[in-house]
Amino acid sequence: MSAILISEFITSQALETLRSEHQVVYEPDLYKDRPALIAALQNIEALIVRNLTQVNEEVLMGASKLKVVGRLGVGLENIELPACAKRNIKVIPATGANAESVAEYVVGAAVALTRGFIPATATTLKGEWPRPRFSSYHEFLGKTIGIVGFGSIGRVVAKKAHAFGLHCLAYDPMLSGSSVELDGFSVPLLSLGDLLAKSDVVTLHLPFLPETKNLFNAATLGQMKNGACLINTARGGIVDEKTLAECLRSGHLGGAAMDVFESEPAKDLSHFEGIANLILTPHIAGVTHESNERVSQMIADEVNRFLEHK
Repeated sequence: MSAILISEFITSQALETLRSEHQVVYEPDLYKDRPALIAALQNIEALIVRNLTQVNEEVLMGASKLKVVGRLGVGLENIELPACAKRNIKVIPATGANAESVAEYVVGAAVALTRGFIPATATTLKGEWPRPRFSSYHEFLGKTIGIVGFGSIGRVVAKKAHAFGLHCLAYDPMLSGSSVELDGFSVPLLSLGDLLAKSDVVTLHLPFLPETKNLFNAATLGQMKNGACLINTARGGIVDEKTLAECLRSGHLGGAAMDVFESEPAKDLSHFEGIANLILTPHIAGVTHESNERVSQMIADEVNRFLEHK
């Protein structure tokens, strides 16, 4: 029986899966108390976190028995991978477990932005009847969606978008070839510039790395089609938020949905004030009841499996 520490929320079913095999310390707010977290790790073999627990050199120094870190999600920015590798600590993300939820958000946001549902709601609430104005918006059918980052989530987005009748394009610097074959259709792989020039909606599914920091800046956003929409459910910092706001105000871009921000929790988003066709959400694209169940159960099973064979 191994000792497992869980420092953030996990579902009850996954918690029971772990407790059936191991001694589990479940303190979902422990990430807020760094000294307590460090102290609690002294005799722990497995640590399970979300994105708020910072697993870095300072935390790992006293965790001499730690063998595995389970990440309830896919981003690994809060885990120092070199520090883990140095200590032979395996890191297990929940790859693909929240892809359906993210893809639903992307397609739903793309429809809302393309049809102007957000500004139409605000105007109608004022007592106006803006039917002529919003009757001039376009159908979603037949539009082109550019998917930047074509891993597990990007491919689920493509399948859902294809079912809506969209043309799908992809850019991914890690992929070679001219296209990717999915279930019954092909997605062309283009350069980033070509994708931006051809897409009515651009959705981001990249990790936050030095190479992707502010990748969507004045130059990149300027390459997008006039009136196109941008959706970012990947990571804050990939998009220069103030430049995006300027592109929306100028009319160069027709709308945006931002689920992630340069600083989280986001405290000051005043640069977006007054922009009509805009969706801002608190990092919820991949977080639903169903995805929480899948993510939690996947990590519980994977951590159990690792500890069984360590």
